[in-house]
Amino acid sequence: MSTALIVDDEPQMTMIIGYALETQGFSVLVAHDGATALHLLRSREVDLVVLDVLMPAMDGLTLCERIRARSDVPIMLLTALAHHDDVIAGLERGADDYVTKPFHPREVALRAAALIRRRRETGTVLRVGALVIDPTARTATLAGQRLELPYTEFKLLLHLATHRGNPQSWQDLLRAVWGTTEIIGGRDVVKSTVYRLRSRLTGDGDGTTYVRTIRGAGYVMPDLPPPTAP
Repeated sequence: MSTALIVDDEPQMTMIIGYALETQGFSVLVAHDGATALHLLRSREVDLVVLDVLMPAMDGLTLCERIRARSDVPIMLLTALAHHDDVIAGLERGADDYVTKPFHPREVALRAAALIRRRRETGTVLRVGALVIDPTARTATLAGQRLELPYTEFKLLLHLATHRGNPQSWQDLLRAVWGTTEIIGGRDVVKSTVYRLRSRLTGDGDGTTYVRTIRGAGYVMPDLPPPTAP
């Protein structure tokens, strides 16, 4: 049984979401503030965090960043429909998905279950050329050297490696990495993140070895064979 931590300062909301998650087989923990949430994450095994953005004392975006600094647990944001800037900020700080208010509790539960399912399906270590990616440990090495990647760049790298050989449009990448297709200037967001990722992949020659631009199609990671032993 997976355990979900719901963080929201409104008790009625935690009850509604908690009941919906329980119908999908989750056990539920509840925190009404950031400090309690961090304590529970230190003391309990948690498989998913459902986090409201608007909270007093420690807001949801700050809490999201603090969680991501110590854990790769999937994080789902709950945010008001009008606050798309919160969505962007949350995804940049490491959130995996978001649901806008008002929402149907069953939608939250189904998307939570999908996050857990995807996490379990992407645990295999990937090898592309001299690049080795471990999704479970959230690490990547290039020619034996560890890459220090921010969370969003790691998600981008992992997605391209998972779909190596198949071009991914900027819309595909927005949906897979940022969890949305509605970011204003989304194409530029993807382009700048690809640029930063390439700059970190220069240890084995040119960064475009692993992330190539396909005119009119998007970006692709070629399916490179592992390096031959000397």
